[in-house]
Amino acid sequence: MTTAAIIVAAGRGTRAGGSLPKQWQALAGRPVLAHSLDRFRAAPGVSRVVLVIHPDDRDRALALGAVELVEGGATRDASVRNALEALAGTDVTRVLIHDGARPLVSQALIARLIEALDSHEGAAPAVPVSDALWRGEGGRVAGTQDRTGLFRAQTPQAFRFETILAAHRAHPGGAADDVEVARAAGVEVMIVEGDEDNLKVTYPGDFARAERLLMGKETGMDIRTGNGFDVHAFGPGDHVWLCGVRVPHHRGLIGHSDADVGMHALTDAIYGALGEGDIGVHFPPSDPQWKGAASRIFLEHAMGRIAALGFTLTNCDVTLICERPKIGPMAPAMREALAAIMGIDMGRISVKATTSEKLGFTGREEGIACIATATLLQA
Repeated sequence: MTTAAIIVAAGRGTRAGGSLPKQWQALAGRPVLAHSLDRFRAAPGVSRVVLVIHPDDRDRALALGAVELVEGGATRDASVRNALEALAGTDVTRVLIHDGARPLVSQALIARLIEALDSHEGAAPAVPVSDALWRGEGGRVAGTQDRTGLFRAQTPQAFRFETILAAHRAHPGGAADDVEVARAAGVEVMIVEGDEDNLKVTYPGDFARAERLLMGKETGMDIRTGNGFDVHAFGPGDHVWLCGVRVPHHRGLIGHSDADVGMHALTDAIYGALGEGDIGVHFPPSDPQWKGAASRIFLEHAMGRIAALGFTLTNCDVTLICERPKIGPMAPAMREALAAIMGIDMGRISVKATTSEKLGFTGREEGIACIATATLLQA
């Protein structure tokens, strides 16, 4: 079974104020939407992420990194249908539909929804209404409303794919959310426990609360930092692999795998942050199956461990130490390659180089060394 996430971000969000739609306004230094994307990219059960955008926002969306883009429609339900139609005929069997302006959805909530689809056609998170409810007229209390059985709806709303696609195709339009569309088609939707912190940024004051939550002032955060260091000696060859890029050189690097010293150090930094040893623990050099292996295998495994343990990689920094080859001209391509392998925004990745001023083995051009640092966050 393949689960896709559809993140709806085509609206204009005028109630939030500001010169940009709310999903593109800054939250803790990054667009609100970037935080929403992070949550689904890190979710172990989600294989694909589709972002629904306004045509005017395409360049902003491309800057967020690798993600499938679909242009939205005139209404929210039209936007969702465009994304569903884009996924029709693929291997997607389940879909989570989420508001891009909810940047704090938790991994636990995503997992609850996916699990609920094992036994239900649809499931959606909600929080019971606990406050007294009033009816108002002319700015005054005109009566009370019984709150029994009332819930505050949230997203993501989860469905078996063919069920919600058929429901949207049959719906005349104008629905407030996908539960309304599903119920109009006779689909029973299970209520899953929601999360008070899964707020929707709607008004100007919501940004401050969301940032407090994101920065851990109202909920605890687990922030981890790991370091990695690796060295490979030069040997025969006509190129080296560095951070996923084949770099022409008059010598190669010697190693059990492809000797990508940059990716090795970065992978070890991630394992270190997770407290899970180093590459040798997970891919023993004594095992012949890893001889000549592409180092992206190791890095992809480390990224999988990040997601499995409920973390997000917030940033990483790779410093290559060598006299030659010259790294500067290749650094953008290396960042791009790492972003594609890791499935994250290039803005989270730094690749740079330094020399050892002709000192030591790197100064004598006997090999290349690399230091890497990775910082992880678990909200």
